[in-house]
Amino acid sequence: MPDSAVTVKDLTRRFGSFTAVDRVSFEVSRGEIFGFLGPNGAGKSTTIRMLCGIIEPSGGSGTVARLDIRTQSEQIKERIGYMSQKFSLYEDLTVIENIAFYAGIYGVSPERYPERKEWILRMANLEARQDSLTGELSTGWKQRLALGCAVVHEPEILFLDEPTAGVDPVSRRSFWELIYEVAGQGVTVFVTTHYMDEAEHCDRLALIYRGRLIALGSSARLKADYASGLLLEVAAEPVMEAMDALLAATGVRDVAVFGKNLHVVIPEESGAENRIRRILESARISISRVEPIVPSLEDVFVALVEEADRRAEG
Repeated sequence: MPDSAVTVKDLTRRFGSFTAVDRVSFEVSRGEIFGFLGPNGAGKSTTIRMLCGIIEPSGGSGTVARLDIRTQSEQIKERIGYMSQKFSLYEDLTVIENIAFYAGIYGVSPERYPERKEWILRMANLEARQDSLTGELSTGWKQRLALGCAVVHEPEILFLDEPTAGVDPVSRRSFWELIYEVAGQGVTVFVTTHYMDEAEHCDRLALIYRGRLIALGSSARLKADYASGLLLEVAAEPVMEAMDALLAATGVRDVAVFGKNLHVVIPEESGAENRIRRILESARISISRVEPIVPSLEDVFVALVEEADRRAEG
């Protein structure tokens, strides 16, 4: 597609006998915020490292900024910004010295640098901290600076690999405001995460599990596809016995544990809630509540993961 910032076809990466990424295919449109969602160890970082030209694929193909990831990896690095899970900042340099260093690495011209420096300081709200040693900054401020350094050269595409891992919720929310500001400049953003609330901020999502893509689409589309029935939240004790009783019942499509409760998917029909109550009562389960709820992205992800596990076991 002419408007694709990233195109991947059957991308694969093996480490010995272990397949970390297994024939993954997707496209990212120019200008969108694309989320790559999955648990730790799912293959997110391996995929992003292949796209950034850091490691070579074992199979498949792909392009980034219309450049081939196999043969043009060095050119790709000039067109992208990359922020890894671990901040690549120099802690013994000041904020402004880090910005200047990365501007030099990325080849920002002396004429362009002052404007880029001021934009980064303003965007990240670091004007008052520009002379502070980076090592003295909190994790949230380091995160802001790392983002600024990743876009100092005005890349076409920004890759963010678990950028908010280990950061408090308030800082995570502030960081996403910065992502929106960067995207507002026309930059395509490719972000990996395992936080469901962050995934909701993305235009589209790819869900990866055990190296395989298990779903692709907008959050709203994924929820709509999931909601081909009625989702009930069930508060009952003992919870695992309640889960076993429901899984054994005819017509119950799915049951998953969420906190202290169960989320149950059944066909949407008259008297569905009473039917669940009867199933549990017959198993002598204590019931506190049975009520319909709107499916969350976490519901979708858990259901897709359980389905993938069932297919693998079958």
